[in-house]
Amino acid sequence: MTDQFAGVQPLLDEHAEIEKALADPAIHADAGRAKMLGRRYAELGRIVASYNTWRSAHDDAEAAAEMAAEDAELAAELPAMREAETAAADSLRNVLIPRDPDDGRDVILDIQAGAGGEESALFAGDLLRMYLRYAESKGWATQIIETTETDLGGYKDVQVAIKAKGNVAPEDGVWAHLKYEGGVHRVQRVPVTETQGRIHTSAAGVYVMPEVDDPGEVEINDNDLKIDVYRSSGPGGQSVNTTDSAVRITHLPTGIVVAMQNEKSQLQNKEQAMRVLRARLLAAQAEAAAAENADMRRSQVRTVDRSERIRTYNFPENRIADHRTGYKAYNLDHVLAGDLEPVVQSAITADEAARLASVGSDD
Repeated sequence: MTDQFAGVQPLLDEHAEIEKALADPAIHADAGRAKMLGRRYAELGRIVASYNTWRSAHDDAEAAAEMAAEDAELAAELPAMREAETAAADSLRNVLIPRDPDDGRDVILDIQAGAGGEESALFAGDLLRMYLRYAESKGWATQIIETTETDLGGYKDVQVAIKAKGNVAPEDGVWAHLKYEGGVHRVQRVPVTETQGRIHTSAAGVYVMPEVDDPGEVEINDNDLKIDVYRSSGPGGQSVNTTDSAVRITHLPTGIVVAMQNEKSQLQNKEQAMRVLRARLLAAQAEAAAAENADMRRSQVRTVDRSERIRTYNFPENRIADHRTGYKAYNLDHVLAGDLEPVVQSAITADEAARLASVGSDD
């Protein structure tokens, strides 16, 4: 191996080791562990493929160079072969730029109505449908975990789990696409409750959390939890059952509170609450690390500030605008119907450009 990519060998070795591990049926007895290994295997697979492409191009060019003096045809082909080698090397360097380690994870997405009362709650419902349709277009599975509905069919808050089917490459992961959705989404339109036809501005907040595969990833001490049970309620506060099945868990060290009431049993609600709590704690750890890491702040379009206004949905003009990337289009109706990919890709492209610039500035 040439010195140029000598540092790749440990990654190739790790890929081979994981491949052997995944062939062991005992590994798959622990679903969380198997999923973590599968995600890492897919991530390393990109590097292995890029390295093999470069290695083949490099070896072909070197062999041609050795024989060029005696073979006119090879000599004529050598410049193109060197170009192919250079292109493969550039591609490998890009793949080797560290990715967000959570890119291959599934997510829990939390949408909360903000300023604007019932109109904001209705907009939260629009955002939920947009994400569900987008997930469907990507072949992802969705599960509504918890909802608090309003009398007009909006949502004060709603949590949905979005999962890829099987192990996917990091760049195809749910988190790799939806992590940019966190922040304040502003809507401008005439509310259904408006009698004078005036355009109102309201907002809803979106919080995206990478889901924990293995509960052991996030250490939670039982003594750090305060668990309350109460009776579930529906829109307007009316009781929806006669048992104390709803669960509220408070993580005392961080103050994070998670409440669940959608499931029929207290045990099921507790399990779902712990699932969301683990995701919140994992997200909090990542945000704390990002806040301390200037390079990460500089390279990410995704912000750790959940109060940042990231996007405006203007209904009268059928316009959508992303304030971080400069993306603007007049097809809001299509976006709300699930055609979110161009908006997401604008964030991915901006993030990748920032990361490349960051790596370049460190050289």
